[in-house]
Amino acid sequence: MIDYLLEPFTYGYMVKAILASALIGGVCAFLSCFITLKGWSLMGDALSHSIVPGVSLAYIFGLPFSLGAFAAGLMAAAGMAFVRSNTRIREDAVIGVVFSTFFALGLVLISLYPSNIQLKTIVLGNTLGISDEDTLQFIIISVVTLIVLGCLRRDLLLFCFDPNHARSIGLNVRMLHMTLLTLLAATAVAALQVVGACLVVAMLITPGATAYLLTDRFERMQQIAVTLGLGLSLAGAYASYYLDASVGGCVVVLQTLAFMAALVFAPRHGLLAHRRRRHAALQLPSAAAQPSEP
Repeated sequence: MIDYLLEPFTYGYMVKAILASALIGGVCAFLSCFITLKGWSLMGDALSHSIVPGVSLAYIFGLPFSLGAFAAGLMAAAGMAFVRSNTRIREDAVIGVVFSTFFALGLVLISLYPSNIQLKTIVLGNTLGISDEDTLQFIIISVVTLIVLGCLRRDLLLFCFDPNHARSIGLNVRMLHMTLLTLLAATAVAALQVVGACLVVAMLITPGATAYLLTDRFERMQQIAVTLGLGLSLAGAYASYYLDASVGGCVVVLQTLAFMAALVFAPRHGLLAHRRRRHAALQLPSAAAQPSEP
């Protein structure tokens, strides 16, 4: 039985996949706390799809994979910021237009310049086939992201919670805005190599959203989110070996199950807690209407 349970660790590609999934899961979970608080869920989805043309151009010109994806992500973020600040179009519409345009451009480039790049790999990821170069790239991206988030944690927290107050006390709100966008684009590039464009958004949102239901303190929220991101990414990659299923798919399914459990059973913000409070509120008027004994 022990040999059966330890079987995935006898294969080098599985060990690499499990460790890569855990690292990306933890980094995405840490960043997801800021994304959830800021309300940038759609932004993560947009950037994860917008980097597709960058990947295509990188393969066409023989450039590093991450360089093209990161450049495309920054261009998409800058384009969304420009359109949003110079038009009366709502932010959700701007995000939808920009990311769908970038994604369509990527499809056109892939169809016009066929190469060893496969659309399935971009969309769904290829965790089991990660090369050593790609592994080094997303390790560097993950470490830099964690360092920046750690150094600017308080400033970014205030910016996400109340940008007007952050501006009033002298913080450079524009710089914090671009820093968070840059980190989001870089993390999307790193996660793209593991879970693909379609599942990046889930890893960037679900852990933070789950932790948001379980606590009202940001520090505690970060601890819960990172624990869920690391643990469920490890469990998902490990389970994928026995299920013969997609690593990214298993990770996201487990994260979604954790979110559903928190949605129902969270002590203060879960559905059952809301139902108990509503029931108690209905009982108070009826109890007050009871005549007191002489």
